[in-house]
Amino acid sequence: MEYNLMVNQEKKCINAVISDQHIQVQTENALHDAGFVNISDHQVLLTVDGKIFNAFVSHHGNTKTVAIQGRSYEIRDADLIEETSSGKKSVLNAATIVASPMPAVVTGILVKTGDRVEKGRGLVIVSAMKMETTLFAPFDGTISGINAKPGDKVMPTQILVDIEKD
Repeated sequence: MEYNLMVNQEKKCINAVISDQHIQVQTENALHDAGFVNISDHQVLLTVDGKIFNAFVSHHGNTKTVAIQGRSYEIRDADLIEETSSGKKSVLNAATIVASPMPAVVTGILVKTGDRVEKGRGLVIVSAMKMETTLFAPFDGTISGINAKPGDKVMPTQILVDIEKD
């Protein structure tokens, strides 16, 4: 899946294939294989190209700050950022996508393609750390695609349901 990210004010386009505790990332310069183990909500043990790193993650709105070996990286979804008329960057309405808030397993899909949904309707149920979370429609619209099925392991950046806004 392709991701457009802002990393410390620099736009990066990557392709990532994510599976259970493994990710393969293709950047414009290289291909990286990484394994990961969630130690806690804010700590991840990474193995990247055979090297082991301890990463600390904090969340501030739409920004994730990742600290690895004393360096901090602010990471945001570049697709959620727009130029305003004053030239300043601003984040669009954060609730524009349906994605799990953390690595999880999809346990239920509550809609099908073509369904009309209203803001607040339950769409997907995910389970993480033995807790179920229902993901809700961020706005009124029509379901144009479902990108997951029960049993799928998903990551926070993975869009689970596509909705065409009314």
